[in-house]
Amino acid sequence: MLEMTLQDKARLISTHIFTGGPVDQFEIIGRLQFALLIREGLNPDSKTLDVGCGALRGGFWLIHFLRQGHYHGIEPNKAMVDTALEYLFDPIFIQEKQPQIDYNSDFDFSVFGKKLDFFLARSIWTHASKLQIKKMLDGFKDNSTDGAVFLTSYLRVSWPFHRDYKGNEWVGKSHESDAPGLVRHKLSWIQAQCASRQLKVRELDYGIINRQKWLIISKVS
Repeated sequence: MLEMTLQDKARLISTHIFTGGPVDQFEIIGRLQFALLIREGLNPDSKTLDVGCGALRGGFWLIHFLRQGHYHGIEPNKAMVDTALEYLFDPIFIQEKQPQIDYNSDFDFSVFGKKLDFFLARSIWTHASKLQIKKMLDGFKDNSTDGAVFLTSYLRVSWPFHRDYKGNEWVGKSHESDAPGLVRHKLSWIQAQCASRQLKVRELDYGIINRQKWLIISKVS
């Protein structure tokens, strides 16, 4: 019997839970974000936080790559994580790797009680309110090492077709909603928020999938 590929497993998972995006792109999106982290200096010793880790699209690659206990995930939808762990990994492997996962819905990065080196938020800011983004930036600043990197994706405002999101609530599927939705934020607003926290931000011109652009955020040295 042929061994199932990662993409096969993703399709199987999708019969039970939402996988966090188009299931046919599960493998390629996870691999791309892992490659971008490697390009920015990720190594097996990096203590890494996967924000909104969901069905472990990115977590699959990171858990394999990082040393024991170095993968951290935050995801309020426990069923997504539990299903992904069941279908993507051997239980003995998970016992060896000891991924650390917290199920808070408040973007509380302090729950692990340690300073982290890399932060990943793929397709989180495309649903998050400005208040939630501010909390993530504060969490990054307060819970990161001096050389830490925050890799996050977002959708740019393109007036008049796509407006800047001004609401205070999460938009899109979550542990509390099955309704789809996306939001956009101005790059100038993100830049101002970073500057006010002594963070620097740059937009990447590569790695774009589904119109989402990547931002690299780091502390001002």
